[in-house]
Amino acid sequence: MQQINIHEAKTHLSRLIERILEGEEIVIARHGKPVACLVPFKKRMNERIAGGLKGKIKIADDFDAPII
Repeated sequence: MQQINIHEAKTHLSRLIERILEGEEIVIARHGKPVACLVPFKKRMNERIAGGLKGKIKIADDFDAPII
């Protein structure tokens, strides 16, 4: 994991993205102190499917009735 300063990150953002796409992680620092980490974006393994629980959940007709 390489650490670079903010100015260098702004100047070479396109190059940094190429390195990140190759799997490298880069730490961005301000005044020598880490403030952010650039990592490759990972798509979620389990995508949500609308209606996936249809027929498996029952909601009572009075679920929003006042509690006495």
